Amino acid sequence: MLDWFYLLTAAFLAGILNAVAGGGSFLTLPALISSGVPPVAANATSAVAVFPGYLGAVAGFRREIRRIEPALLGWYCAASLAGGFGGALLLLITSNQVFSMLIPWLLLFATLLFGFGESLLVRLGRRTLLTRAKGCGILFVVALYGGYFNGGLGIILLAALLFIGLTDLNVMNGLKNGISFVIACISVITFAAAGIVHWRVGLVMMIAATCGGYVGAVVARRIPSGLLKYMITIIGLLMTIIFFIRS
Repeated sequence: MLDWFYLLTAAFLAGILNAVAGGGSFLTLPALISSGVPPVAANATSAVAVFPGYLGAVAGFRREIRRIEPALLGWYCAASLAGGFGGALLLLITSNQVFSMLIPWLLLFATLLFGFGESLLVRLGRRTLLTRAKGCGILFVVALYGGYFNGGLGIILLAALLFIGLTDLNVMNGLKNGISFVIACISVITFAAAGIVHWRVGLVMMIAATCGGYVGAVVARRIPSGLLKYMITIIGLLMTIIFFIRS
C-alpha cells in the first residue's frame, strides 16, 4: 500500500508539473524504480503514465498548430515519428545495467537544460530559416532523444524550433506539444508491443497524472512560474544526486 501511495502521489504531482511547466518525469521515473520496476521498464511505464497530458496540450494549442503550413507540419511529424521510433528501439536494446548507469547523467542533462534552457534560447537568438531537410534532421535527432529518455524534451524542442527559424512563442509551444505527442505515441506503441510496460501500474498512474493535470491548470494561475521552475530544478538535482549515489 505504501508503494501504491508513493506511485500515485508521484504521478499526481507529475501531472501538475507537466501542466504548469514540465518536468513530471523527474518524479515518475524515480518512483517506479524505487518501487522495484526495472529501469528500462520503468522508463517505458513512465512514458505511459504521463502520455494523456500531451493530448490535452495539443487540443489546447490546436489554433496555433493550424498556423503551420500543412506540408511542413507533415514533414516535421514524419521526422519526429521516425526519431521517436528509433529512440524507443534504442531503449529496448539497452540493458537495465547500462540504463542504470546512464540515468543519473540523463537526469543531470535534463535538469540543467530545464533550469538554464531559457538562457540557451536567448543565446541562440533569431536564426535564419533552415531548409526543410535540415529542419527535419534536427527534429529527428531531438526525437531520438525523446524516444529514448523523455526528460527535458520540451526545452530541447523549443531550442530546436528556434534554431530552425520559428520566432512566435505561441506557435513554437503549439508545435512543441504536437511533436511531443507524436514522439509519445510511437514510443508508447513500441514499448507496448515489446511487452515491457507494467500496465497495472502505468494505467493507474495515468489516471492520477490526468487528475494532476487538471489541478495543475488551476495551480498555474496562482503560483509564479519562476518559483515552480526553481522547485522542479531542485527536485531534478536531488533525484540526480540520489541516482549518482545509487549507481
